[in-house]
Amino acid sequence: MRETTVFNAVAFPIRVFLLWLLIAIVEAIHGTLRSLFLVPMIGTKGAHLFGVVFGSLLILVIALLGSDWLAAVTRRQQLFAGLCWVLLMLAFELGLGRLLGLGWDRLVADYDLSRGGLMLIGMLVLGLAPWLAARLQAPRSPS
Repeated sequence: MRETTVFNAVAFPIRVFLLWLLIAIVEAIHGTLRSLFLVPMIGTKGAHLFGVVFGSLLILVIALLGSDWLAAVTRRQQLFAGLCWVLLMLAFELGLGRLLGLGWDRLVADYDLSRGGLMLIGMLVLGLAPWLAARLQAPRSPS
């Protein structure tokens, strides 16, 4: 049976940030390895598709493993944590892209489904990950 964690309003934002930081680091490593090894093997489009699917799974695993520690016990807290993760990731991605000299057109293209950009799907998974993790861990009644 899952132990209920008491919500701590002071620790919660710190935990939200630290779990996002872990996700960002894992995703950066994943993206680097994908670019180095997968793009040469299957091309940019295939590697990009693989990256969104595998990256989404990585996010969900981290959210699942960190769910109890995060201590977001209500749906509102879980969705708030997900929204924070999305905003932090957008700021990180766009800020880093600009620092690397990428133009706004190139950065926005990753989020444009009509141009093959799949980042919206990844951001949707990121935003829902705390809630999904809590649902996966919720005690199930015997059938």
